[in-house]
Amino acid sequence: MSRVLVDADACPVKAEVLRVAERHGAQVIYVANGGLRPVQHPLVQMIYVAEGPDEADKWIAEAAGPGDVVVTADVPLAAKGVAAGAAVLNHNGDAFTQANMGEKLATRDLMADLRAADPFRQGGGKGFSKADRARFLDALERALRAARNAAKDGA
Repeated sequence: MSRVLVDADACPVKAEVLRVAERHGAQVIYVANGGLRPVQHPLVQMIYVAEGPDEADKWIAEAAGPGDVVVTADVPLAAKGVAAGAAVLNHNGDAFTQANMGEKLATRDLMADLRAADPFRQGGGKGFSKADRARFLDALERALRAARNAAKDGA
């Protein structure tokens, strides 16, 4: 059975993850520092980690592996998920892969440097749109289908 591991604290697509996972019979694991309401669903497991920076990321990075799909906007976590053999998706449906991970990490570092150089710079990111949500749904559907097919081929 495929699993979807969700970096859930600030995830805007938690409901969409569950909707797609239901079609595939995939287990959903929401990982959060707290503040996330429990979801009563047979496919859902809630994992509450200790308060602190990156605790949810650490849990997901240790648990992720081949056949899993990780949902996160955190680039370092995405890199660990990709290295572990998981499919990794951003909330807008963009896939993190071996081929683009170096570029994603470099862009993240560049943006952090730009923010540090101009402390008055605020925001700058674009909002989450219906189109982003639709792209995510499509990407998760494809990722779970690929995970199911890979499991069949490996069985």
